Amino acid sequence: MEYVILIAGLAVLALIVGGVMFLRPGRRKPQAPVEPAERPDIQAGATTAPPEEDQAAPTVERAPPTPAAPPKPEIEVPPPSAGRLVRLRARLARSQNTFGKTLLGLLSRDHLDDEAWDEIEDTLIGADIGVSVARQITDDLRTRVQVLGSRTPAEVRALLHEELVKQIGPDLDRSLHTDRHGDKPAILMVVGVNGTGKTTTTGKLARVLVGDGKTVVLGAADTFRAAAADQLQTWGERVGAQVVRKDEGADPASVAFDAVKVGIDSRVDTVIIDTAGRLHTKAGLMDELGKVKRVVEKQAAVDEVLLVLDATTGQNGMQQARVFAEVVNITGIALTKLDGTAKGGIVVQVQRELGVPVKLVGLGEGPDDLAPFEPDAFVDAILGD
Repeated sequence: MEYVILIAGLAVLALIVGGVMFLRPGRRKPQAPVEPAERPDIQAGATTAPPEEDQAAPTVERAPPTPAAPPKPEIEVPPPSAGRLVRLRARLARSQNTFGKTLLGLLSRDHLDDEAWDEIEDTLIGADIGVSVARQITDDLRTRVQVLGSRTPAEVRALLHEELVKQIGPDLDRSLHTDRHGDKPAILMVVGVNGTGKTTTTGKLARVLVGDGKTVVLGAADTFRAAAADQLQTWGERVGAQVVRKDEGADPASVAFDAVKVGIDSRVDTVIIDTAGRLHTKAGLMDELGKVKRVVEKQAAVDEVLLVLDATTGQNGMQQARVFAEVVNITGIALTKLDGTAKGGIVVQVQRELGVPVKLVGLGEGPDDLAPFEPDAFVDAILGD
């Protein structure tokens, strides 16, 4: 009996243990312990610094960058002066074509009566050749045409060409004295009224001389216009010519003196001095130009005094020319803007009035549009082919 009770007790115990095991959830697989993130060692009273990438970069004072020097202009090699007027012939022919064609047309008529000869004379006067010269040319042509009788177009052209060249003066000395003599450079003074292209002509003349293989120093003695010195500086840099200048308002004679001294010390061939062109009073102009010339001649003789005239100003230009001719001993004329509205006859009139030859002519705005004056090439361009 006791044995049966024991058996029954064990069975009940087994059932209880089995039920408990059935109801208990299964145990999870143990995971490896996670190590805590390493924390900075913080001392008492210390603050935590922000991450490195969030920290502002320390301010470093740097010197401002040095501005780059402006690049020097590339030195140009101008063309030589020989044949320059021939190369510019087309430009000259366009501006003077009407004059030449009208004369050729009139002289080619089968019968030339008094009215026709009056028209020829009026055409010459209209070309700014001057009344007395126009009358002389007309009389000479009339005599020769009467002797010649019948005329072919080629004969008419040759006749007119010969007469115009004769009036321009083929035997005048048009050479520019720009060669060194002894141990001194040639000295050229450029004079004229502001607005005639005086400073531009000075720069272009430097190009003509450099193109002929000469070395040049430019003197910016027009100190009353700051733009004149700046302009001359640009011209000089383009062809490698040294420019001597001073502050605006400086004594022009002082600039001219220094330019000649630099030219002598540097052993250059030519020094060109651009002078002021004020015409406030004749006395003031005389004093200033006279002083410049006297100061220059303490070191070297002045070989050329070139008067720059604007060919388009007509009689106004002639009046200005007379004032300068009375002040300084002009040796030659540079006639600018001859490709514009100017008439070719102005060459004859200027030479007759002033008694000095036209040595240079300006035929455009380009840097190489200044040419030595050649009477034959000039008349050829006027008459056309």
